[in-house]
Amino acid sequence: MLDHISVQAADVEASVAFYLRTFAAIRICEAKRFPFGDSVMVGLSGPDGFPSFWLSPAAGAETREVHVAFRAADRAAVDAVHEAAVRDGVEVLHAPRLWPEYHPTYYAVFLRDPDGHNVEAVHHGF
Repeated sequence: MLDHISVQAADVEASVAFYLRTFAAIRICEAKRFPFGDSVMVGLSGPDGFPSFWLSPAAGAETREVHVAFRAADRAAVDAVHEAAVRDGVEVLHAPRLWPEYHPTYYAVFLRDPDGHNVEAVHHGF
């Protein structure tokens, strides 16, 4: 249903580095990069290579938290995202676990990105 989402970042390069390091286990990679004013706009992709998650420079101060969930191939990938976050000192909002309130096989970790957004790696188990 969704083609892409774009999130503004106070420091695009720092945010790109965060997503590439933290979500490496689910194979997030940089797919596109374009000049954007004095900064850049960067499109990240999963294994399919399509840039569906974009980071661009913030036009002003963020006032609302965004929640983005990235699909993981299995529980081990969710756990690896958590391990990368802990290694890098990322704020862990919720450690990996089953979330039966969403559905019986929903397994996820929730983190805080450099701009304060709630980002998640999830494996649905189906």
